[in-house]
Amino acid sequence: MNVTRESRSEEETERFAAELAREVPGGTVIRLEGDLGAGKTAFARGFARGLGIAEPVTSPTFTILQGYEGGRLPLWHFDLYRLEDESEMDELGYEDCFYGDGVSLVEWASRMPDFLPRDAAKVEITRAPEKGDDVRIIRVSGFPAKEDRHENSGN
Repeated sequence: MNVTRESRSEEETERFAAELAREVPGGTVIRLEGDLGAGKTAFARGFARGLGIAEPVTSPTFTILQGYEGGRLPLWHFDLYRLEDESEMDELGYEDCFYGDGVSLVEWASRMPDFLPRDAAKVEITRAPEKGDDVRIIRVSGFPAKEDRHENSGN
């Protein structure tokens, strides 16, 4: 699935993310791209809600990885902004997340692109100041259908 959506508020971003989460299959890895303050955490909150996760979702900037369970699928929320070295990815145990039954949202994935599955989906959030201070453009590409899983998961 490839789609572009305009969002005029954090709430709209969260609703759109929740819609996507309701259809996502387990084993999906999503590159979540956008500048600081673009709305990545709002997207993650909505995505978690769409999976049925009730606990609060915050940016894992300092913890690097935050896990959420209790929904339809586990959610693994990565923030790679502060990673300095590729060895840190191994320390996180990323393979268990990327190749398990949950869904991985990876902020700042461009910092460690060699670790992502070839078929990782992408969500890019950009500001559209010409349309208003709160307007964001959300571009989704490579999103799998509910029955799909990434090809290199071994399943």
